[in-house]
Amino acid sequence: MTDPADLAVTIVDGYVDEPAHFGVPPYVSTYPRFTAGALVDAGVPADGITYHTIDELRDDRSKWADVADADLLIYLGGMTVPGKYVGGTPAEPDEVRELAWTADGTTLMGGPVRFGVGDENAGGQEMERKDLDYDFVAKGDVEAAAHDLVASGLEGFGDRMRDNDDLDRWAAKGAFVVEDHPNHPDYLIAELETSRGCAYRCSFCTEPLYGDPGFRSAASVVREVEALYDRGVRHFRLGRQADILAFGGDGEAPDPDALRRLYAGIREVAPELETLHLDNMNPVTIVDYPERSREAIRIIAEHNTAGDTAAFGLESADPVVQEENNLLVTADECLEAVRVVNEVAGWRPGDDPADAPTHGDAAADRLPKLLPGINLVHGLQGERRETFDHNKRFLKRVYDEGLMLRRINIRQVMAFAGTEMSDTGADIARDHKDLFAEYKREVREEVDRPMLRRVVPAGTVLPDVHLEYHQDGKTFGRQLGTYPLLVGLPGERELGTTVDVAVVDHGYRSVTGVPYPLDLNAASMDELRMLPGVGRSTAGDIVVGRPYGSLSEVDLDADLSKFATLGSVGAAD
Repeated sequence: MTDPADLAVTIVDGYVDEPAHFGVPPYVSTYPRFTAGALVDAGVPADGITYHTIDELRDDRSKWADVADADLLIYLGGMTVPGKYVGGTPAEPDEVRELAWTADGTTLMGGPVRFGVGDENAGGQEMERKDLDYDFVAKGDVEAAAHDLVASGLEGFGDRMRDNDDLDRWAAKGAFVVEDHPNHPDYLIAELETSRGCAYRCSFCTEPLYGDPGFRSAASVVREVEALYDRGVRHFRLGRQADILAFGGDGEAPDPDALRRLYAGIREVAPELETLHLDNMNPVTIVDYPERSREAIRIIAEHNTAGDTAAFGLESADPVVQEENNLLVTADECLEAVRVVNEVAGWRPGDDPADAPTHGDAAADRLPKLLPGINLVHGLQGERRETFDHNKRFLKRVYDEGLMLRRINIRQVMAFAGTEMSDTGADIARDHKDLFAEYKREVREEVDRPMLRRVVPAGTVLPDVHLEYHQDGKTFGRQLGTYPLLVGLPGERELGTTVDVAVVDHGYRSVTGVPYPLDLNAASMDELRMLPGVGRSTAGDIVVGRPYGSLSEVDLDADLSKFATLGSVGAAD
């Protein structure tokens, strides 16, 4: 028997993206934290556990020694929804194999990778189950497998699912690994699990493969937040659940008191948190339990931070597709759920929530507290040309009513064994590839851009935008949070820093901004010409006339008070 106290364990985070769980940087998923906690619970000392992300291993080959020398290598990863990522690049199958080939000790693979692996992380694919040359693949929960494998002396384990009693022991104990994440502490957001599994059975979704929802107690989640907060984490997302409104209840009906204990408890133990967001909210809950849902949403908006998004799984507005894929809400019902969230939680900080304008000149210059997002999936059974028209009509109805959506997520299905889509595969998505591309372009032009102007009007201030990369003479960054906006600033600014930004223009899914407040006595030509009503010629005039003692000295038709200030005599570009 191998003594757990003598083990050297290396955890490699290849990142995860599931319907109700996200773990690509700047997010850190629950998997490495829960697995580390399970190992400690099994007797492995915390200082015997090494944690690396796949990006770390790409950037520094010397860290592969921790893979080679470990008594136990645990790989965590898997993507069950397609995505494009800025903060990190999920591990490719060949890299996952290389980890197994490099390791001299026992190897264990787990996470959503157990559902299947494709050629790439994109829609329109069949996903196959592969062991990728590991000694053990956790067909149940990888954290339970890690615990039991260590307890058996690395001889084996049964494929079991962990329960909430396990998480009560493991979740807080594993918080220490976040300190080894390359983004720690300033640019890291911890994904939090309140439940997993789903009471419903949509044809394409892997979340029901976890079974019916099993809710953690508010106290358990709060203890985990406290442990993470003590380790320096200031950004949190309640993203690991199919429906935040169902927390603490029977899996369907809201329990506002449970949500109050959860949110108020988090605020108590993390008094200086900077982000508290959520992800999934089921519109069918709002339709079936309207009054309890309104109260629950009000509680969330009272405690969260601005810019929060409740992802709605409409999936398709076509009644034929809804019927053939066990989808939960009609287009009319989803529209009513959008109205409710806008009414209850669409106010902007600085306003009186009772009568605050949500958009227009009188609205506050901050993002709304909580808005719905819409998920649309293509390639589902029954999809036809009319499906695309149904979806466009729904989105235009939302816009024409003056409502707000934080984002519209349009993707193609990934077909996994165990879901009903495994029978159809991705053939429909591939057959409709050209139609899908044209439809997506039309939505971006006709709905996304005008909606973005409504949600984030010029002059909106986005605090603490983290600068991530340079491209075409610009600097791009994002805030931490759920579905953060991509923000472009003129010029190449220092990466890894943060800046407050005032929005000046809009793309389809991104915005252009300038540092806020912008000092007219020091701003560059590129920054000045981005201001509304300025342009290149006027920007040159502003530079020539510097320095200014007051904004009234600047000869402009446009009102720049939302964007600009004046410092002492400044440098030109």
